[in-house]
Amino acid sequence: MSTLSLINRVFFVIAAVFILGDAAAVTAQRNAAKPKASPKPAEKSIVFAVLNDGKVLEPIAHIEGGKLAETVDGSDESTLVKAFTDKYYKAGSSYRLIFGGSNAGTVAVAADNSPMECGPNMAQATTTSTRATLKGKVMALATNFATKKPGSGVRRLPTWPERNEIDAVIRAEYAKNQIEIKKLDYHNLTALDVDGDKKAELVGSYWVENDPKSRILLFFIAEKGADGKYAMRFSDLRSIKEDEVMSGDIASLDDGVYHELLLDVLDYDNDGVGEIFTYVQSFEGAGFNVYNRGKDGWSRAFEGTNYHCGY
Repeated sequence: MSTLSLINRVFFVIAAVFILGDAAAVTAQRNAAKPKASPKPAEKSIVFAVLNDGKVLEPIAHIEGGKLAETVDGSDESTLVKAFTDKYYKAGSSYRLIFGGSNAGTVAVAADNSPMECGPNMAQATTTSTRATLKGKVMALATNFATKKPGSGVRRLPTWPERNEIDAVIRAEYAKNQIEIKKLDYHNLTALDVDGDKKAELVGSYWVENDPKSRILLFFIAEKGADGKYAMRFSDLRSIKEDEVMSGDIASLDDGVYHELLLDVLDYDNDGVGEIFTYVQSFEGAGFNVYNRGKDGWSRAFEGTNYHCGY
């Protein structure tokens, strides 16, 4: 190769390096000038109550790190409520129906309530299920949370032996609190299997009417002990007089107001034992309680409320 040819080739390589370097610099400048898209906030895991014969969704709590946290309340600022409904009730949204602690169908959002004064953080819904019939005080849960282990799916009426045995336990609970039973009635008595051990836990909502102007309410969770017999593992007994009722009519309680009623079971902390979710209807909103099992029985792990509107 001649000296002239060698010099030409060197100049060609140097020029190419400068050209490529300039192009890379221009590309880098262009990319730096482009605004970075803001990441959309991730949709949190959430659990809803499925009410009104499967036609209404009401938020209970977010699930964060195996614990429950409050969601937006119906009394919060409209901007917060709108942000919540835009995220969880957008067109095409649907959630897994939980009945007996396991998947039982879907709950599809039909319309959000954000334009309404009462319950703006709630939604109208359509529930589809092959095995759950939601009606009246038979309610359920809906969620986008995936449990590691599916629940048992057991949710049924007690057998007659179970019913007879728990009746004696209930009467003993009232007697222990020096309460005579003149008329005993109930809203719910449900058999569940929260841990898949084939032994039914019983959840019940009862009341005693000893006079026309008061009621004595009992919510309980009962399960079999080592002796194979049912015993109360959690109980909440409350006496309510007519002058404590917002409507002024004690008969409102006979329709379910102020009673703690079963929603369903969901293992939100993935420990293999489903937590029991309940619903308390009031005149201005709703209350939600969640119970988990410990060494000494069941205890309340979460309490939440949702304001609807004034009575």
